Amino acid sequence: MSRKTLMTNIAYDTERRRFYVTLWSRQGKKGPAKRTVRCVATLEEARRLLARHTAGEKLSTGRPVSDLTVGQWLDYWLDRIITPSRAASTVHGYGMIVHNHLLPGLGDILLEELTAAEVQEYLNGKLREGLCNNTVRKHYSVLHSALEQARRERKILVNVVEQASRPAQQQPAHHYYDSENMSRLFEALRGTPLEPVVKLAGYLGLRRSEICGLKWGNVDRQNKVITIAEARTAVNGRAVDKETKNTSSVRRLGYGGITDLEEMMDWLWRSRQAREKRLGGISGERDFVICHNSEGKPYQPDYLSNRLREILEEKKLPYVTLHGLRHSFASIAHSRNVPLFGISKALGHSSTSITAQIYMHLFDDTHLSVVQEVSRAIGGEEM
Repeated sequence: MSRKTLMTNIAYDTERRRFYVTLWSRQGKKGPAKRTVRCVATLEEARRLLARHTAGEKLSTGRPVSDLTVGQWLDYWLDRIITPSRAASTVHGYGMIVHNHLLPGLGDILLEELTAAEVQEYLNGKLREGLCNNTVRKHYSVLHSALEQARRERKILVNVVEQASRPAQQQPAHHYYDSENMSRLFEALRGTPLEPVVKLAGYLGLRRSEICGLKWGNVDRQNKVITIAEARTAVNGRAVDKETKNTSSVRRLGYGGITDLEEMMDWLWRSRQAREKRLGGISGERDFVICHNSEGKPYQPDYLSNRLREILEEKKLPYVTLHGLRHSFASIAHSRNVPLFGISKALGHSSTSITAQIYMHLFDDTHLSVVQEVSRAIGGEEM
């Protein structure tokens, strides 16, 4: 027999090299048990599937469960609460934190017995491992959200995560270009497939996901207006189309009067027409502005980032990422005395406070100039 039992309800087929998980379900307290067998590729998948199912069976009654572990609840929460209601990229991010960190660290503890001290030791341990404060803050937030759901469903009385100390937020190091370096970059990429990408980021402050998700249906060529309404991001190595980051990210940006950008958009449109003629038509759902010229397929977001890094090294230009070009847009706008409100709207932030928080390193200089102006006035230097 090729199938061998590894543990209760999990077996491995040595010929097919697949794992088989036996799931038992019962309709009502006294109903007959139903047996279902699922096949997965790895032991880790088998364990996750069994844990989610076991937790689901325990929780289906709606009554408190004394032997429910933190790991079983996290699997249940991720599968039943988060996955149906969140974007694929969010689910992937939560899943990485849950499966790679929270389950190994806290998963075997009974949900009812988890203490604030254990949560605090987990957070401190992650910092000792070398994870940055902002990353551990995400762990804190995910665990807090999961346990808050358990509290609302009366599986626990208190969310002990609230009693733990969350790491202080760190201001990330931003790499961005001034107008001179931006001009050098544009010149270095002139005529290359990456030219439209960096110009959309530099001239309009678009996110990488917004550039990759831009379609011709959202470009008003007559009035020279681009509507940012869709995004395309990378999730676990594959591209996923989704809505923009938030409702404020949906915005209209005009490019009329920017000769460089007008010429580039016209060139992209001519390329699109030639491609349509060669291919005998283009599907509206796949009619991306930034794509491979040969077949019209959209780029993988990670490919664009990697290619930019390679070109910067070849041209010996200062390090910057595609998101850094978005920061460059804000920096250059600020240097030209564009009001904070205008910068915030162009970037698609939900409020000016978010813009100020992200670009605090820029606005600190403004505060200094204000203080200096007041000092000169009080000292009578302008009289």
